[in-house]
Amino acid sequence: MINQLISLSLKNRYIVLLIAALLFTWGIYAMRQNPIDAIPDLSENQVIVFTEWAGRSPQLMEDQVTYPLVSNLQGIPNVKSIRANSMFGMSFVYLVFNDKTDIYWARSRVLERLNYAQRLLPQGITPTLGPDGTGVGHILWYTLDAKGLDLGEQRALQDWYVKLGLQTVPGVSEVASFGGFEKQYQINIDPGKLNYYHIPLSQVLKAVKSNNNDVGGRKFEMNGTGYMIRGLGYIKTIADVENIAIANINTVTVRMWDVANVQMGGDLRLGIFDQNGEGEAVGGIVVMHYGENADRVIHAVKDKMADMEHGFPRGVKFKIAYDRSELIEQALNSVKHTLIEEMVTVSIIVILFLFSWRSTLSIIIQIPITIACSFILLNAFGISSNIMSLTGIALAIGVIVDNGIVMVENSHRNLAIAQENKTP
Repeated sequence: MINQLISLSLKNRYIVLLIAALLFTWGIYAMRQNPIDAIPDLSENQVIVFTEWAGRSPQLMEDQVTYPLVSNLQGIPNVKSIRANSMFGMSFVYLVFNDKTDIYWARSRVLERLNYAQRLLPQGITPTLGPDGTGVGHILWYTLDAKGLDLGEQRALQDWYVKLGLQTVPGVSEVASFGGFEKQYQINIDPGKLNYYHIPLSQVLKAVKSNNNDVGGRKFEMNGTGYMIRGLGYIKTIADVENIAIANINTVTVRMWDVANVQMGGDLRLGIFDQNGEGEAVGGIVVMHYGENADRVIHAVKDKMADMEHGFPRGVKFKIAYDRSELIEQALNSVKHTLIEEMVTVSIIVILFLFSWRSTLSIIIQIPITIACSFILLNAFGISSNIMSLTGIALAIGVIVDNGIVMVENSHRNLAIAQENKTP
């Protein structure tokens, strides 16, 4: 069989060269399409359901939120296991699907079941799906180098400008903000004053909610011109909160400043983010979509950062804290250097021992063709270019070269024997 294959190849050498060229071209295309990452993604195929209910104990979250969700999410097709965790004010449900299940099909089925399960939860509680990323989806960490802004202003810049801009980059699933203070209006109510005016706390809360809203009216026409009537009520300053009317006692209006102190402050924090011992910092974590090309997404995010820096206040710029593309590029450069070293070594060895440039060329040409064909198989089996797969290719180069050297040397030996037999 092998002899027939070799004989057929020698008789149709141009067809063999054409097939080799087509395989090499296909391999180059597959190499460009293959996702590139630093480490293989071995995380489970899971969907996370997150529910928040502020101020509730873990036991109450377990009884009122986690248990109803877990009991109603059971029975979804291709679910391998369901895990849950209840914390103070938060509930997490992890649905692990079979490895071959499409992640977006799984998310749609979970969302369908949540529409039914939500009626069993307390009023006003809405469970949400986590981002469609994996445990290795954190591809880039950055901070804001803004010495002229306080932590509250930096967090506002991150949440309302940087985060919204980076989420438009193709391949980005989520940008998680960290550090700083989230600005909020804080109303510190004096219980003694509420008791003096006989005003319940619920009435204060209702007044704040009802006075933070815009109201639309009808169209008003006058002298052939139409005017749209609107009531502007959104809170914009601290004075707007202080002037909210709470009650009317003996024709005297009781306003917010009569029973409370209003100020601008930061939300309660459970920790701080310190960078290299230099003080607190504000930044974000870029999470990519499931199965995306990490190297391509990172470069797209960096290009977007360069564009967004033009809209920053003076003296503010990005500072990269973690960049996986450096590890990816090092892994690719390692394979390139190994490939070049193998080619040079093979050329020297073959020329020294066989004194034949044609034999050297026939061995060297096997290396790029074989590597290109390996990327066709990587795409076929859904394997990304990472440290593990690229290391396997680098190790296989030695085997390819060894086989080529042995076959060429054996061919030279057989040709020499045949030439000696012909000599009288």
